[in-house]
Amino acid sequence: MQRLYDFLRRHPTWVDGFWAVVLLGISVVSGTAGPENAGTGELAVTVPITLLLCLVIALRRRLPEAMLLLAVFMGAAQLVLDMSMVPADFALLVITFTVASNGTRWASRLALAMGLCAAPLAQLRWPQESSGAAGHIAIAVFQTVPFALAWVLGDSLRTRRAYFAQLEERAARLEKEREAQAKVAVAAERARIARELHDVVAHNVSVMVVQADGAAYVLDSAPDQAKKALETISGTGRQALAEMRRLLGVLRTGEHQESGEYVPQPDVEQLDELIEQCRTSGLPVDFKVEGTPRPLPSGVELTAYRIVQEALTNTRKHGGPNTGASVRLVYFDDGLGLLVEDDGKGAPHELYEEGGIDGQGHGLIGMRERIGMVGGTLDAGPRPGGGFRISALLPLKPAH
Repeated sequence: MQRLYDFLRRHPTWVDGFWAVVLLGISVVSGTAGPENAGTGELAVTVPITLLLCLVIALRRRLPEAMLLLAVFMGAAQLVLDMSMVPADFALLVITFTVASNGTRWASRLALAMGLCAAPLAQLRWPQESSGAAGHIAIAVFQTVPFALAWVLGDSLRTRRAYFAQLEERAARLEKEREAQAKVAVAAERARIARELHDVVAHNVSVMVVQADGAAYVLDSAPDQAKKALETISGTGRQALAEMRRLLGVLRTGEHQESGEYVPQPDVEQLDELIEQCRTSGLPVDFKVEGTPRPLPSGVELTAYRIVQEALTNTRKHGGPNTGASVRLVYFDDGLGLLVEDDGKGAPHELYEEGGIDGQGHGLIGMRERIGMVGGTLDAGPRPGGGFRISALLPLKPAH
């Protein structure tokens, strides 16, 4: 049965043709197109009109507007030629429903007008002699109701189809929007990972380079200091590799399911380790915390850590020899303040804006992007007495 149903849905004209043949058979059996009418002179009129009305049934879904016009013409021909109603006139009711559900708007209105006028005109043309005026009106109303119902059902079906089509269009549009949002999220995640990788590589490689230079300088005169520098290089390299594995693991599908949870993101509590690492590498750093420490949103903590890390890395790159730095972490009621200063010779502000010495757009631009993500502000520039200052304020949004 399902195969038959699918076949009939794929070939609607065949179905309509079958019902047209049935209607033609009913007309023949009823005698309206039979040989007994040959002597009356109606056969020459009845047969063509019956055949054309059956054709309206057969092609109603393929050519709805054309078949409506043909049905209207056949109905008018019946009135003009004084051909009384025949079973094939059922095609007028069917084409009314078809055009109301599938045809154009003008055709639907024309079908409604035809349906409302067909019965009254028929009563005027072929009145029932045994009925009075009230009887004629009642018969006309009774015969008009099926046409009105057919048009209403067809128009309701059209409205329902339009509604479902709108739902499908909306679903398709939402799917495209979800795909676009997914692409934007992927791009944002890649940008975040790129910033993280830059911060990790820039800081740790900078420490390793400084320690390597120091080890080479004191290798012959102070082997113990050289050994200590090499140990620092080894530890820094391992730390950099661990963070890089954590970041690159985000790009590997299913890795978190195979190897467990990732290493936690850096936070302000790890600033002590960062400062100590800088001191070990030869950069004196004064670190102070003001205010009452309290839990912060993870995004704010990561941003604060990366800002300090980037600032100290730039100090190491551009500060020159005998440079010192200071880091202030201030807890406000509604925000977290950061102040990183150094007394080195520094580099031009434009070089910082271009992304540090490599000029790849990861210096202050990266800082501004990070702070902008949490709704904070950044003020950076050379100090009046020499050196460089970076001041940031990160708002503390309430947890939702």
